[in-house]
Amino acid sequence: MQVSTDEVFGSLGINDLPFNEKTAYQPRSPYSASKAAGDHLSKAWYSTYGLPVIVSNCSNNYGPFHYPEKLIPLTITNILQNKPIKVYGDGKNIRDWLFVDDHCSALDRLISAGKVGSNYCIGGGNEITNINLVNMICEILDEKESEGKAFSSKDLITFVKDRPGHDLRYAIDYICLKNELNWQPKVFLKKGIEKTINWYLNNKNWWMPLIK
Repeated sequence: MQVSTDEVFGSLGINDLPFNEKTAYQPRSPYSASKAAGDHLSKAWYSTYGLPVIVSNCSNNYGPFHYPEKLIPLTITNILQNKPIKVYGDGKNIRDWLFVDDHCSALDRLISAGKVGSNYCIGGGNEITNINLVNMICEILDEKESEGKAFSSKDLITFVKDRPGHDLRYAIDYICLKNELNWQPKVFLKKGIEKTINWYLNNKNWWMPLIK
């Protein structure tokens, strides 16, 4: 398996159809270019030497053990420490979020039944703007941690200068996986965020040393 990213396809406009297996590669950052190179190298080994390769391109993952520098865990851990929640630009960039358990189940299905030499898109069906995602996390955490709290976690939101090469929107159409291999995501966003928040609340001994 070559586990890759939807970033290799570039950036979608607000009204564009989601990425699928036929979308042309248009990486726009050094990271996505390196992932695209890995995809092409893997397929070249299959074409030239018959190496049994399957390439997958997935949406943004989230869930337990998500490294705390990333948006969802960083938002959670900053709220728990009363630190500013930094949101790039106007917060209207859109991502499609895939719960880690769903991603693992999709990879397991591809390894056992996927067509060698093919690529598959794995999506979560959870498109949301960054600011709406942050607001959701704030609301759920405030419900769970309301005792003794005199302010809303949303008061911690701070808009900062946008980062270079920040693509507007990513979204995945996973219809091929659904039709060919009977796979689709089971954990949708609010439930997945609640699961993730609960994990971070119960595992401070894991993430606290990392942020120090």
